[in-house]
Order: sequence, then C-alpha cells, then structure tokens
Amino acid sequence: MKIYLGFDDTDTPESDRGTGKLARWFENEIPQQCRMLGVVRQQLLVHDDIPYTSHNSAACAVIEAADASLLEKIIGLAVRHVEKYYLEGSDPGVCAVREGDSALNTLTNFGRDCTCKVMSQKEALRAARSIYLSGHGGTNGGIIGAAAAVGLTAAGWCGRFIEFGRLRELPDRMTVNQLEALGILVISLDQDASVPNPAEVVITNGWVRPRMLGHKPVLPVLPAASSEKGVWENIGRRRHRKKR
Repeated sequence: MKIYLGFDDTDTPESDRGTGKLARWFENEIPQQCRMLGVVRQQLLVHDDIPYTSHNSAACAVIEAADASLLEKIIGLAVRHVEKYYLEGSDPGVCAVREGDSALNTLTNFGRDCTCKVMSQKEALRAARSIYLSGHGGTNGGIIGAAAAVGLTAAGWCGRFIEFGRLRELPDRMTVNQLEALGILVISLDQDASVPNPAEVVITNGWVRPRMLGHKPVLPVLPAASSEKGVWENIGRRRHRKKR
C-alpha cells in the first residue's frame, strides 16, 4: 500500500537546501519494510499574502509500505526527521495518510484550492481533521502546504517528480527505451502528438524531472530544436532557487 507524506516550509531564504531536499533525504529513514517510490514537488499559489521561501512549493514523498500498521512508525520518523533538519526561522509542517483513506477527496479539493486561493491553517486543519497533520516550529504555517502536497499527489495528476530512482545520475542523452525501462514514460507534446519510437533519442539537458500524470512519472518532450530526425528534447530546464 502507498503512504503519502507531505512536508512544507522547512527552510529559509538563506539556506543551501529546500524542503524538496529534506523530503528526498527521508529515503534514508524509512523502515526496511518500506520503499520510497518517489518524491513529488507541488506548486502552490504565489501571492503577496502568502509567506514562502522561493517558489511556494511543497513536497510529498510516496512510500510503499508492507501494511497499514507502518503508518504510525513512518509518522514518528518523519517528525523526528523534520525536527532534526528544519532551519530556525521556518514554519514546518508534516502531513501523512495512507491510500484509500476516505479523507483524501477533501484533502485533494483543499490542495486544488491552494493552487489558486490564499488558504488558512484553520482550513488545512479542517480538511485534514481525520488524518495526521502537525506543525513543528515558527507559525506552523507549513501545515497548509504539507496538506496540499498530500492531497494533490494522491490525486495523481499534479506535480513533478524531484526523486524517482536516481534522476540526478541520468546522462544527457538517452533512448526512449532506456527511460521507459526505468519506469519513466516518454510522451510527445508536438502538434501531431507523435509517438516517440523506443530507439529514438531524448536529449535530457541533464535535468530529468518527470510530471506526475495518472500516478506515473511522465517525461514530456518536443522534437529537438536541431530538427535532427529521431531526436527529442526534454521540455524541462533547471531553475535556480530565488531568494526573497
């Protein structure tokens, strides 16, 4: 079964790491009976009335667990992980729920609202009233993003993977077949919706961050700018972390 574990607001503008990195580090903390399936970044509303560090994103770890009883252990480990690595001046929050929980529909709707409205802690607590949600410092404002990240990720059609296997070790050029062997589906966004051939090449630009579509990692590509036949190019690009 899957467990969705959301983190938000664990960093500060001066830090050398963001919440996504903290979420990725949690792979080293999970029980042996579990496996990290990936970490998904969710983009929330950027607005002057919302305090955020750089881009107002939150992260959700997707963990495969042997059984539902491991949820409580994972929550305890996640809380200790945040309390160990969060930075003073941040407002961290943690949210956790197992797949199939009846509260997920409400949490998904809350997450969608967080992409277009200014939401409050009170609304986050109401949406997550039957599941785990906690703050761990400062104003505890991170509970909003943590709950939103879980709701959006559990829906399966939002966000991008910032960890899936070993994304940061992939080369600049790979075949479609090589990417799909890793579990990353390659789809074309060209006008004709062409189907990339397994033997064709994808220029990754050294930055593979698949989108979450249908609960799966999907890499959108376009025909290469060079017009080289049988060559595709990843539409994603590395973006430097902004300071506020």
